[in-house]
Amino acid sequence: MSKLERIFLFRIRKAIFFVSVLLSFWLTGNAATAWADIYKYEDASGVIHITNVPSNPRAKYVVVLKEKRIIISNKINIQQYDKIISNAAAKFNLDAALIKAVIKAESNFNHQAVSRAGAKGLMQLMPQTASALNVEDVFHPGDNIEGGARYLRYLLNLYRGNLTLALAAYNAGEGAVAKYNNSIPPYRETQNYVRRVLDLYESYSKT
Repeated sequence: MSKLERIFLFRIRKAIFFVSVLLSFWLTGNAATAWADIYKYEDASGVIHITNVPSNPRAKYVVVLKEKRIIISNKINIQQYDKIISNAAAKFNLDAALIKAVIKAESNFNHQAVSRAGAKGLMQLMPQTASALNVEDVFHPGDNIEGGARYLRYLLNLYRGNLTLALAAYNAGEGAVAKYNNSIPPYRETQNYVRRVLDLYESYSKT
């Protein structure tokens, strides 16, 4: 292998490494358009240069590797489960906006979400709760939403329509609500959760 070929190979490897790092950054960041075409040009000394940024206005660049353009977006489609939510709301006599608010607060509409405590899916059902509700596939949007809606209806019936207590129990458990004489437990997480869901519920009710 000649010296020129070794220089060319080294620069190719360096450029590929740089591109992989660049793509990784964009793939884990916010909405963006990422691309990584690789260009080469030969300078007056006969040295071949490889780059993904053709910035030398005097150089005659040649494309040696053309990457497919990738459009990346982290925008959430909050309407994607509307039909399932509407069906569950009608089945369990709930407001669809309430179910949507719980989903947003629990999983941010990620049907594969798993919490540190082991709650799973869109409405973050614990394994024992999912089993009691006969949820076959906790990661299936339809099964999870129906199970979560069924549980919300049960809690609302239990607390005679008191939504704040139902939400507190959804987050902290019925035992925690009972422990504090049927009031919202003094847990910061639960108190913030109840406020967040109520705010979301109000917001979604206006749309």
